[in-house]
Amino acid sequence: MLLIPAIDLKDGRCVRLKQGDMSESTTFGEDPAAMARRWVDAGARRLHLVDLNGAFAGKPVNEGAIKAILAEVGDEIPVQLGGGIRDLDTIERYLDDGLSYIIIGTAAVKNPGFLHDACTAFGGHIIVGLDAKDGKVATDGWSKLTGHEVVDQAQKFQDYGVEGVIYTDIGRDGMLSGINIEATVKLAQALTIP
Repeated sequence: MLLIPAIDLKDGRCVRLKQGDMSESTTFGEDPAAMARRWVDAGARRLHLVDLNGAFAGKPVNEGAIKAILAEVGDEIPVQLGGGIRDLDTIERYLDDGLSYIIIGTAAVKNPGFLHDACTAFGGHIIVGLDAKDGKVATDGWSKLTGHEVVDQAQKFQDYGVEGVIYTDIGRDGMLSGINIEATVKLAQALTIP
């Protein structure tokens, strides 16, 4: 099992939201690069970053903090990022900056052709982020529920060539109540990718 610590970025700080609500945030650190160093020193073998402002804005917002993290630990472990990534130029820029994996969430659901193009152009570097509530995929920083079943979407995107799936149960996220084991195992069993 690979445990991947997450650093959620809001306004350049390390935070945790309650169920994706930007007004319900707890700040855990003012220095994202120092937080990344802490995780690496504790033995992390990969790091997960989320640009929360970017997820809501639909474009990168916390690039300064992301570059600082990459300068601190990017040559030691793989770093993956999601949040507001909606075009191939942004993916290319982030990969050039040193990110190992790019996570595409809302854009994958709303524009599957973009995800397909990203997998073709940047094979081995694209992960799809699927956030769901009661088995239905949510988009736009979790503010909109779609009618898409998470397992169906994941299987479709697996066929596109994504490297893996990041799955979040919105109902559990940020509530310190543990993971939704049943839904997570169901998704994992339906796929051949991690």
